[in-house]
Amino acid sequence: MTVDELMKQIDDYMDYYNRERCSLKLKKLSPVAYRTQLAQSA
Repeated sequence: MTVDELMKQIDDYMDYYNRERCSLKLKKLSPVAYRTQLAQSA
C-alpha cells in the first residue's frame, strides 16, 4: 500500500464517520444529519 492509497482510505473513513455513520447518542442520525436537524429546530 502506498502513502497515497493510505491517505485516500483515511479520507474515505473520515467522510463515512462524519457523514454516514449512525450514532445512538445522536438519535440514530449521522453527525451531519443531527446538526442539520438541530439547526432547523433552532
